[in-house]
Amino acid sequence: MSGQSEGTAWIAKELSWLSFNERVLQEAADPEVPVIQRIRYLGIFSNNLDEFFRVRVADVRRLAAFSPPSKQEEYKALLEEIRQSVLKLQHRFDAMYRENLKELQRRKIYLINERQLDETQTAFVRGYFHSHIQQELVPIVLDDANPIPELNDASIYLAIKLSSEQQTRFALLEIPTTRLDRFIRIPGRKGKRGKVLIALENMIRVCLPEVFRGIFPMDEASAYTIKLTRDADLELGEEVTHTFVEKMTQSLKRRKKGDPVRFVYDSAMPNDLLDYLVRRLGLGRLDSMIPGGRYHNSKDFMRFPNLGPAYLDNKQLPVIPVPAIDKAQNILSCLREQDILLHYPYHSFNYLTDLLKTAAIDPAVKSIKASLYRVASNSHVVDALLNAVANHKEVTVVVELQARFDEEANIALSQRLTDGGVNVILGVPGLKVHSKLISIVRQEGSVQKYYSHIGTGNFNEKTATVYTDFSLLTYDQALGDEVAKVFDFIAYNYKRHEFKHLGVSPLNSRERLLALVEHEIRQGSKGRECGITLKCNNLVDRELIDKLYEASSAGVPVRLIVRGMCSLVPGVKGLSENIEAISIVDGFLEHPRVYVFHNSGEPRYFISSADLMTRNIDFRVEVTCPIYSKPLQETLQAIIDLQWADNVKARIIDASQSNTFRPRKKSSAKVRSQLLTHKYLSTGKLPRMAKLDYRSRLKLKAVKSKAKK
Repeated sequence: MSGQSEGTAWIAKELSWLSFNERVLQEAADPEVPVIQRIRYLGIFSNNLDEFFRVRVADVRRLAAFSPPSKQEEYKALLEEIRQSVLKLQHRFDAMYRENLKELQRRKIYLINERQLDETQTAFVRGYFHSHIQQELVPIVLDDANPIPELNDASIYLAIKLSSEQQTRFALLEIPTTRLDRFIRIPGRKGKRGKVLIALENMIRVCLPEVFRGIFPMDEASAYTIKLTRDADLELGEEVTHTFVEKMTQSLKRRKKGDPVRFVYDSAMPNDLLDYLVRRLGLGRLDSMIPGGRYHNSKDFMRFPNLGPAYLDNKQLPVIPVPAIDKAQNILSCLREQDILLHYPYHSFNYLTDLLKTAAIDPAVKSIKASLYRVASNSHVVDALLNAVANHKEVTVVVELQARFDEEANIALSQRLTDGGVNVILGVPGLKVHSKLISIVRQEGSVQKYYSHIGTGNFNEKTATVYTDFSLLTYDQALGDEVAKVFDFIAYNYKRHEFKHLGVSPLNSRERLLALVEHEIRQGSKGRECGITLKCNNLVDRELIDKLYEASSAGVPVRLIVRGMCSLVPGVKGLSENIEAISIVDGFLEHPRVYVFHNSGEPRYFISSADLMTRNIDFRVEVTCPIYSKPLQETLQAIIDLQWADNVKARIIDASQSNTFRPRKKSSAKVRSQLLTHKYLSTGKLPRMAKLDYRSRLKLKAVKSKAKK
């Protein structure tokens, strides 16, 4: 599955995803990255891996179990490839963890365990345990007569062995990291400089006998960390009816009881305890058994505190103002003069909430419609929409209840909006609504005019500070009319509107994308200028990949900037030698989708909510929007040029998945695209660098050969 498939170069998306997570781990190993941020990259890597097992490995596991016999072995082999890749990454993770702890120690910051405490520190830990921790603990004593309770796959547990002359007992204890910090500062060693942290579970280990309150006789007590990852599939039916919220709630309860797909355990655990847990948890040969070190749930490193000077952490970039908005009477009047393209987190998300807050109090605004996929916990977007209802606007909000891992939050959100008088639409039967749309209708004279938002990212203030994304704010009435039609399709999905400008999944996105590639193929076949640049999170749709291979064979240069999964294999002679691909991993998570088609020197530019995956193209409501404004096209091209020129954080995607950093000549200036994008948006000036060359290398060879003759 990772090599040739049906005569076409193809990398299994799961293995490609692991290659992406390796790029995250590379950041944890980069000495140029501040050490606190390196430790947080370890947390990001771990959090990513959790979701990978809950979703992608769970899918492969089901395929291995339920596919026809001819296919089962193929999926079982893929599961084994995944397991071996994860083990290699886990070994690298452990090495990076140890190296980063040493770096912290050089900075006089210490993360110690219970065996390294002196008397004063031990006394502090015991006091802290009795005053803060003990009341949060609910140990479970295991026995064969009763089933093991369902373990929460978001938590870590201590698997405990209690030994006495009479008998050996086993127990489980959930570490209460939702109520207490995982990393707790304690006093330093007497007479020693430095700042000291200890993990919550190690505090519990110090007082392990007291967890059981003297009930059991014990000569020895030992504890080993375990983590269980479950299948996150919700098993929802396809019909969205008035009982949909009830079905979702029941499905979320079932998720907590989903089949195990990964069991991670301390490799020092004694065999009798390990064998007991494997038997009682019902782990089978399709489940990934991952031995590791003492610590699991390393996603908590994402919140690792900086106890040292500010330079040990990433430097915050100042938010860039948008003068056109700031100078206008209000944001709506600004949009009547020009389209605005916001690029988060370089620009403030407050401009977007300002749009909604302005519309909420403008007497001329009649209605607001918005599609919400993920929002922040204390969302100003939601506050603005509720305020619009209070100001007598008609407000309609599409809430996607199937936003993976945000389902419970979105159930509560839908109820809050409904209680506030908002007309709530709970998605579309059989489809996820993933588009990022706002439609504002304003009465202007005798006609109603549209103010629209079409974006690549969620309406979430929190993620907008760490994800890069684009928001187009426009007064273009043709686009506004089609955005309104998308909302009409969501509300009445039996209606089939015509879309001249927007690509709308699942209605016309596939045919539009393929037609745009086909146009470049025709230009390339005729020896004309041509080229394709695609920036996305994931590229795994087989039909589109085959079309890009066809484009390469026709001499069309294809440039890919893919953050995550890429099943396409660049640089294969006779198939994809005109395709180059890079992936950029840096301080901000690259999230926008931007598609550029050269079109014989009159490029067509698009931003999209849709990744190039079959699910996004065919089974979600997504919107791809053309950018018509020449100044905004220039801005997009400049940002893409910067990304393509990146020689600091760009890795080459190739058949070997080696994640080699793009080479840089000693004489060449460093191009770190995220920092230079900030500089460009601040000043309007680009550094000197090579522009994207859309001329095919095949055609150049032909021209040079002809010139020699």
